[in-house]
This record gives sequence, structure tokens and C-alpha cells, in this order.
Amino acid sequence: MRCFAVLGPSQTGKTTLVERLGALAEKPRKTASPHGLNLCEFEFGGDVWCALDAPGSIEALAHAHNALLASDACILCVSPSPDEAVLAAPYLRVIEASGTPCIIFINRIDEPRGRIRDVIAALQDYASHALVLRQIPIREGEEVVGSVDLISERAWRYREGQTSALIALPDDIAEREHEARAELLEHLSEFDDWLLEELIEDRQPDSGAVYAISTRILKDNRITPVFIGSAGHGNGMQRLMKALRHEAPPVEALRGRLAAAGGMDAAALAAVTFHGFHRQNIGKTVLARALDGIKQASALGEAGLGTLQDAVSGRPLSNGLPGPGAVFASVKSDRLPVPALIGTGATYPAPDWTAPPSPMLQRILVPTSERDETKLSTALAKIAETDKGLLVGQEEGTGAHLVRTQGPLHLREVTRALAEVFNIAVSDEPPNAVYRETVSRTSDIHYRHRKQTGGAGQFADVKLSVHPNGRGDGFSFSEVVKGGAVPRNFIPAVEAGAREAMDKGPLGFGVIDVGVTLTDGQHHTVDSSEYAFRTAAKMGVRQAMGQALPVLMQPIMRVEIHIPSIYTGGLVQIVSSLKGQVLGFDRDESAKGWDTFRALVPGSALEELARSLRSATQGIGNFSGAFDHFEEMYGKEADAIVTAHGARAAQS
Repeated sequence: MRCFAVLGPSQTGKTTLVERLGALAEKPRKTASPHGLNLCEFEFGGDVWCALDAPGSIEALAHAHNALLASDACILCVSPSPDEAVLAAPYLRVIEASGTPCIIFINRIDEPRGRIRDVIAALQDYASHALVLRQIPIREGEEVVGSVDLISERAWRYREGQTSALIALPDDIAEREHEARAELLEHLSEFDDWLLEELIEDRQPDSGAVYAISTRILKDNRITPVFIGSAGHGNGMQRLMKALRHEAPPVEALRGRLAAAGGMDAAALAAVTFHGFHRQNIGKTVLARALDGIKQASALGEAGLGTLQDAVSGRPLSNGLPGPGAVFASVKSDRLPVPALIGTGATYPAPDWTAPPSPMLQRILVPTSERDETKLSTALAKIAETDKGLLVGQEEGTGAHLVRTQGPLHLREVTRALAEVFNIAVSDEPPNAVYRETVSRTSDIHYRHRKQTGGAGQFADVKLSVHPNGRGDGFSFSEVVKGGAVPRNFIPAVEAGAREAMDKGPLGFGVIDVGVTLTDGQHHTVDSSEYAFRTAAKMGVRQAMGQALPVLMQPIMRVEIHIPSIYTGGLVQIVSSLKGQVLGFDRDESAKGWDTFRALVPGSALEELARSLRSATQGIGNFSGAFDHFEEMYGKEADAIVTAHGARAAQS
């Protein structure tokens, strides 16, 4: 079996393209994963093919990454509008990072939305490989009625619902065809000395030889050929599949490519897992591709495979299957990771390029039934096993279930899986922002703790000085007691009590960057104890902090925003509107046409940053954030936060 991925932004006709390619066979077999990835198996040119149709939503980019992991080659379906070329930038980025040979298909060519050369030029801004046009359109007025193959120099006229008809090359495009073919041959000659010599000697190379050179160059992933057509009308499908059949590399090339990325011997690599999901009453199902012959009892991975099934029909596979290149399903494979490289008795991590973008949306998930509280934690962990774009944790302070998703559509998929697979209905709400407080001046306090009970009493007398520390210095404790006013064995208890006072300050938040000094005190030979001095220190520090002008502290996050360069200029205004600070930007050396923009942004503004970024970049931009420091916050905004926090605390 030969396998290819079909990628592309939403609304480019990607799924229609897969359906049309499958329709080239008499009996295509299709299936849809309940969580994003569609498979279509069909026969063409004597080979069995499997097309992996990845979702077009930018929030589902992880599915596209994983589909490339199992593909010999890929088709990138793009719009015929030059203005929409930037939407393909995330896909070009991961395709080049993966080393997967790629064919670009400009779909809906029948819609007059721009010149082909402008589309290619716009796409070239995000591709390190040369994009080489293999076909040019035949136009009648504004309508595209056919295409010319630049290698064979044959012209074809589109026919609705039928294969294209071979026609004579129209005279009005002969000059343009010669120009485009010369450009194609020039690109190919950069990788073939014989062809270069033919061109230098002004000899026209044989079409068969040019096809052979083109095949070798694509298999070596040296260029990216560009084809045109209209999947909706079935135009260009036959030529596209012929290019895949002749020019896509075999499964052995994929095996070598993955082994090299994993730093392992190709002989040790037997399969690759690329998709997984859970089904009610069945458990975890993993889709994988065999890179070598696999048997039912094969000791693959650290825990072995589960029951093997046909990936499309779900029927059990006979012993000895699947063979090299086959796509199959492994059922009840709870310990089989996704995505991963699978060897005999060992599992290896997937290459770094499969890592999805950092999730930007944070939400607290609350089960509608309290009985599902424990089940929710387990269910989220299972979903996260097969969805690497999802991060699961707990909210600081409350311990509530915190999820980080790629966006609202991704969040909807997670909640749907919880309801349909695990029978857990949930609602979502924004997480509480993490605030702290500190003091802004020094305050001295004299606190005496005295308590008399029926037996021994409690007595501790302390004099303390509470003062602000430098930003990021945290809590500090010192003592300058003289003359044994506070015995040495009680001083650790004083420090412990002062630390406990940092848990909650006068404003109701945790306290940071505060120093406490024990200056003097008294003790009682009978009633003093560690407990008494810890209590005295805790209560005394709390009183002192109330007198030391407490101030609210907000978290400041250091964010790295990854965007196509054309959008970089607009980020300054976005960051400024969020009361952030621009740190600068650099070209992203790992991806052509991309920038890395750095800024400091208040933690409470991250959700708004995500919305603004998606809006300003047509959904393409993403960011990763990490805590940098806390910063003072004043005025009405700070007062409102303190009041709201106090109200929530009173309700709880």
C-alpha cells in the first residue's frame, strides 16, 4: 500500500479532492475518524492507495502533523487567490520540517481569482524549496477550459464528469507554454548535469528523460511541483494521481527518513502510529502504518499490539498481515503512544516537528454532576494521550480541572468526546487569574500571644520588622535578638510562623518579596513553646503587613509570538493595547517567511491576546507564554480585582 496525506486550509476543497481521487477507482473505501482524520483507500495504476485527509482548521494542525508522519508524500491543496497564499504557510512550514516530498495542487482553477504565477510567487515566500509549475491553464476569456503539461507539451481540454480530451496546443498560448517549459527545465537542470548540458547546447531534451529526472528530484525532495485543476468538476485528477504514482517515493524511503529523524537504525523501525481515539465500551484505538511485515503476535512497542483490524472496515486482519506500507488499526492498545515510532520491543518518540503549536485557550472544566468529578480527571488524561494539542492540569489554588486547547473549536471537540465517549457532561469557564501582593514600606510590630488553659498556658512575645524585598527575592527571615530574650530553639518556630503568614495577605492573596526580622521578644520558662512562638509570629506579621501599605501584584508573562512576517507590523498596536511591552522580533531561521515576536504581557490579557492574534493573522499566528515576573498594580482596576476576590472568598 502507498500512502499520502492531503493537507490544506479550510475552504480549499481538500476533502472534495480526496473524494475525486478515490472516485478514480471503481470501489473506493472511505472511513471517518470520530476525531478529525479521514481515510480513503482506493486502487490506481495497479497499486493500493490510502489518502489521509487531515482537517483544514488551524486548530487541528496536530492532525496534519501526524498524517505526515505516516505518508510517503503529500498533496497541499491551496486557493487560486494570491491573497490567500499565506493561509498555506503553517502547512508549508511543517512539510519542509518533516522532509516529506510535496506536490502543490492549486484547486478551483475555474474560479478567476488571480494569475497562477502570482499564486506561486506568494507561496514561494514561505517555501525554501523551489515551487515549479508543471502545468499552465488554457483560457477562453476569463474561463479556464483545460491545461498543458509542460513536460510532454500535450494540451488537454476539461470535460465535465469525464476524463480530459487530448487536443492540439492552441496557438495563442504556444509562446507562454515555451516560456513556462524553459523555466521548468532550468529548475530541473540545477539537479541534473545531463539536462544542464542539453540546455547549454540548446538541444530539446526528450520528454521521457525529463519525466525521469522530475521523478528522481521529487523522490529526493529537492523541488515542489505545482499542478492545477478543479476537484469540484473532476478536472486534473488523473494527471495528479499519475504524478503521485510515478514520482512519490516508496515506503522504504519513509522508513529511512523517520529512522534518521529518530537517530535509530532503520532495521529497528517496524511501524509508526499517527492517530488515536477512544470509543465507548471498546477503549483506545490506534491507527498505524506498517513499515515492515507485522504479525498479530508481534512484540511491537513496549507493551505489544492489541487486536489488529482493517483501518477502514474494522474487520479483523488475518495472521501475517499487514504487510509493509499497510495502514491498520490496533484496538485496545492503551499503552501504545500516539504519535510514536514503534520498534520490536521498544517505542521511540516522534520527531520534534510533530509537536503541535502551543495551546492558547485556557478553560476550567466543571462536571454537571458531582459524581463525575473523579471520572473527569481520568477521562481527560486518556484524551490527552491521543491529542498532543491538549494540555491537562489543575488550577493553582483551587485544584479545578484546567485544560489548554488550541482554540474554541478544539475545546468543543474535547467536551464532545467527554460526553459521547465517557458520558461526562461538562461546562467551561475562564480560569481565575493568579495575583499576589507585597508590602511597600517597613512596618514594626510588637505582638504578644498569651493563652491560659487548665494546664500549662501559651506565652510568646515578639517584636518584628516587616519590610519589602527586591523584586524576585522572595521571602527572607533574619534575627538580631540579643541576650537570649527569645531562646535559640524557638527562633525556627518564629520563622515558620512568618512563612505561614505569607499564605494570605491583607488583600487576600499570597504574599511575595517580603522580609521579616525578629528584633526582640520575651519568653516564659513554663508557658513558652514552639507552637506559641509560631502563632505569635504568624499573627504579628499579618498585622504588620496590614500597616505596611500592601499592594496588588499582577503576573507578567514573556510571550513568543510566531507569525508570518507580513503580520509583524500589526503586533505592536495589539501588544500596546493590552498594556504590554514590545521586546523585539527576529526572523525565524527554521521557517522561511516567519518571524518570532517577543513581548511582555499581563497574565490577565493572554486570552485577549489569543483572540486579537487570531483575528489579525487569519487564525495563523500562535504564541507560547511563560511567567516572567510580578509587577505592581494600582488604581481602580486593582481595587476591582481585590473586591471581586473578596466576594468570591466570602461565597466559598
